[in-house]
Amino acid sequence: MSKSKAKAGSGGIFYFLGILGAAIYYIKAASTFWAGVVGVLKAIVWPAVIVYEALKHLVAPLA
Repeated sequence: MSKSKAKAGSGGIFYFLGILGAAIYYIKAASTFWAGVVGVLKAIVWPAVIVYEALKHLVAPLA
């Protein structure tokens, strides 16, 4: 029996750094407290929006 271990990817750190950078950007651009709160929420969601837009542009020419 071979002893192989699955190695975890390191993509999580890049995802975290992306969220952190986006949160800092949105908070610095916010003029009110609630704009900062909305900015943090945007920072959490922005990767999903990017993937959606990329797939929309990649798949649309094929349809």
